[in-house]
Amino acid sequence: MSDLVLGRRGAPRADPFRALTVALILLIGIFGFVGMLVMGAFAPDLRSGHNGGGHALSNSAIGFSGIVQLATATGRNGQVIRNEHQLDSEDLLVVTPDHGWDDLGPVLGNRNAKPTLVVFPKWETVADKDHEGWVKVAGLLMPFDPDHMFSPSVVFPVGRRRTGGQVMLQPTPDFSGGPAFRAPRVLQVITGVKPGENKKPPKLTPLLTDRHGGIVLAKYGDQPLYLLADPDLLSNAGIRDPRQAAAALAMLDWLNSTGATSIGFDVTMNGFGHSQSPLKLAFTPPFLAMTLTLAVVLALVGWHALGRFGPIRPRARAIAFGKAVLVENSAKLIRRAGRETDLGGRYVQVIRERAVATFGVPARLKDAALDAYLDKLSGRGAMRFSELARAAEATRDRASLVAAAQALHHWQKEKKG
Repeated sequence: MSDLVLGRRGAPRADPFRALTVALILLIGIFGFVGMLVMGAFAPDLRSGHNGGGHALSNSAIGFSGIVQLATATGRNGQVIRNEHQLDSEDLLVVTPDHGWDDLGPVLGNRNAKPTLVVFPKWETVADKDHEGWVKVAGLLMPFDPDHMFSPSVVFPVGRRRTGGQVMLQPTPDFSGGPAFRAPRVLQVITGVKPGENKKPPKLTPLLTDRHGGIVLAKYGDQPLYLLADPDLLSNAGIRDPRQAAAALAMLDWLNSTGATSIGFDVTMNGFGHSQSPLKLAFTPPFLAMTLTLAVVLALVGWHALGRFGPIRPRARAIAFGKAVLVENSAKLIRRAGRETDLGGRYVQVIRERAVATFGVPARLKDAALDAYLDKLSGRGAMRFSELARAAEATRDRASLVAAAQALHHWQKEKKG
């Protein structure tokens, strides 16, 4: 009910920490906690992808980060797609699976009639022990790896041909105005189509071939789905020649000739995808404004809690000492309960018991006989006790109750006097 002060009065208080030390500890803890939340929210986006793989985040020879940067630098707005919800864009999407057995269903299922380029894998690599994140080319993948890209529906047998790096690839009439590519030293081509579960597979339309008729770039079916048999036409090693880089951009422009303004490079198939999380949404627009507002509110609340003015005052008692306070609290409880008008009869009983003790009323008298005896004590012209009692018991409002109680009190006072 009251605050207790322990210890002697006037004893000096020993603070284990200074105020500045506590403030620094709190600031470091708050910034560390917020930093941990931000890093946890954006951790998937911060993965560099420098693992030497054949994807759009890789800087290795077989990677495709160069064409992404080149597309961005030339105004083609190259974008790395990490979220599956972004796969339904109208822009050209370049898909670079690591192996032929990778499931293309989740990606192609979102594309429908949108331009998509699937790049076949070609090289087998091993980690470079001398340089972290680097790889060494161990050789070509076994042919059954890339040729099963669309199995079991259909199989595209691939072949490898040595060209010496001087052979020019030939655009077909369906690839009118196609770029002039020089074939890589080891050219990977599609040599035909073998039906799998589909007895009548969709038509394969050659767009870019070598001089022996091997297909390097083709359109698969009636939808804008394109197959690139040799990844070196787009890889970092392949576009180090400015002419090859220009040809690669021209090819992407032709495939993206639907009025789109961007070129997407998918990395979800390479293990670098991520999905939205409530924590990340809190730190990205438009929810970032609400997060900052809440942070400011919490900071103001903390400042208000720390900025106390003057000494700490003990709390007042909930119930003060004294009979008057006790009576007042009891009256408030009765008033809040709405039982004031029911107290008239109880007050009559109190006055009756006092009159019995004061005036020496015989103990044998009860109820009506007692009231009749008390009525005889009243003088002529005065209110009789029974009438005052009935008036008090019949009250229905606070004013009538107060008037009846005062009348009974005056009756008792007059008889005593």
